[in-house]
Amino acid sequence: MQNKKSWIGLVIVVVIMVSSVLPFTASVVSAAQVPTATETTTPTATNTSQPTATPTQSNQSGSFVRPQIAVKSYRTNPVTVQYGEDFKLFVRLKNEGQVKASNVQATFAPGDFLPLKNGGVIVIGELGADNAVDIEQSLTASTYLYGNSSVDMTVSYYDENGASYSEKFTINVLAGGGSFVNVATATPTGVNRSQLVISGYQTNVVVLEPGVQFTLQMIVQNVGSVMAKGVTMIVGGGSASSSGGETPAPGGVSGGGGEFSNFAPVGSSNVQSLGDIDKGASISATQQLIANVSIDPGAYPVKVTFSYFDNKNNLINDEQVITLLVYNLPNVDVSFYQPVISLMAGQPNPLPLQLTNLGKRSVVLGTLKIQTDNGSIENSETLVGALDTGGYFTFDSLVIPDAPGTLTISITIEYTDDFNQARTITDNLSLEVKEMPVEVIPDPSQEGGVEGGGFESSGVEESFIRKAWRFVLGLLGLDSAAPTDSQPVMPEEVPFPDPNGAPPVGPKG
Repeated sequence: MQNKKSWIGLVIVVVIMVSSVLPFTASVVSAAQVPTATETTTPTATNTSQPTATPTQSNQSGSFVRPQIAVKSYRTNPVTVQYGEDFKLFVRLKNEGQVKASNVQATFAPGDFLPLKNGGVIVIGELGADNAVDIEQSLTASTYLYGNSSVDMTVSYYDENGASYSEKFTINVLAGGGSFVNVATATPTGVNRSQLVISGYQTNVVVLEPGVQFTLQMIVQNVGSVMAKGVTMIVGGGSASSSGGETPAPGGVSGGGGEFSNFAPVGSSNVQSLGDIDKGASISATQQLIANVSIDPGAYPVKVTFSYFDNKNNLINDEQVITLLVYNLPNVDVSFYQPVISLMAGQPNPLPLQLTNLGKRSVVLGTLKIQTDNGSIENSETLVGALDTGGYFTFDSLVIPDAPGTLTISITIEYTDDFNQARTITDNLSLEVKEMPVEVIPDPSQEGGVEGGGFESSGVEESFIRKAWRFVLGLLGLDSAAPTDSQPVMPEEVPFPDPNGAPPVGPKG
């Protein structure tokens, strides 16, 4: 009986264990099948719920779908825009895309033309695919314009999925009659306004260098069709403001904000009143300036502003630019490094030349040439090269003067300036040339070289008696010089002293 109960208990335990194992196996099998169902359904649900579902589907079909707004045409009314007159700009926009554009907005940026009434913003709303819409914007010219000017327009919009897009367009507008005013003539151009230009300018100093004071003269011409009233010239740049009348407001002329680092006014300020300039008329305006001592060689622009009133009493500030050239030419001294004395005609004489750089910067010099009209020069040409500040260059030549007198030597130095233009430095040196002394060679056939032992250096033939007489005069302390050409003394005219002390007896008869 006890064994029977044991077997019954064992069977019950086995049944319980088997029943517990079977559900676990089923759950394992079900868990293994769940990922398969998730993999097939989850991607589809995710793609469908995200905003990027449309591009994914469109990519599968081989095309990208989006709205695309373009400008089909535009025009202005009137066709030609004038300063001070309002005009209207008409633009036709078209959606060239495949889907609808939402929240379409056109914005006109201020520039040459200022938007009116709506601040430059036009709200269009929705624009269906392949649909067009016409918009209208009121504008006005902000300044005097000639030829083609432009208006910048930006169009922003969204697609159906909330993606934003923006397009920028440049619209050309014809202004001022379609052609620029010809500044070379005073012929009216049909524009009802005044226009001041600088038709010519010059300086009283041909070569402008650092530290040089000069006078700038300008020819101011009114090439417009009406008078320019109350003209004020501001050299260096500036402006004038008006209180509403025909004259600038007190303190309204501003000329202190210009550019004066290169050229500064001297003798007067940079602001001058030129009065009224009638159409087609020209006046001369001058301004004294000084070039800065630290300025480097180069081309420097100078701004000039003309402030005046037009025929509608509008204050106009016209700015123009002229260009001044600044040079830094070499400052070279030509001299001798040792004294030149006793130049003899017909004989070679040394010329110890020396060039010294007296400027404030180094220079590069080219060929040095020496010439003269009263002789010949040997070794008359050489290449100088670079010279530092205070440096020198020596050169030795030989000159053979043709005749006594003043000998003028011309020195020419070639070089290239800061604007690659060929220039020369010229200088002259004067020297005194003496005549070569005549040397008398004695005749060996005669005693003493000539008859009676005399010489021909004085040009007078001297006898033995004359020499003896000069010897006696020398002993007595009297003049014993040899006779000259101007005072010849013949031997027969010379008295001979008596040894006994009697007076000298001259020649008879």
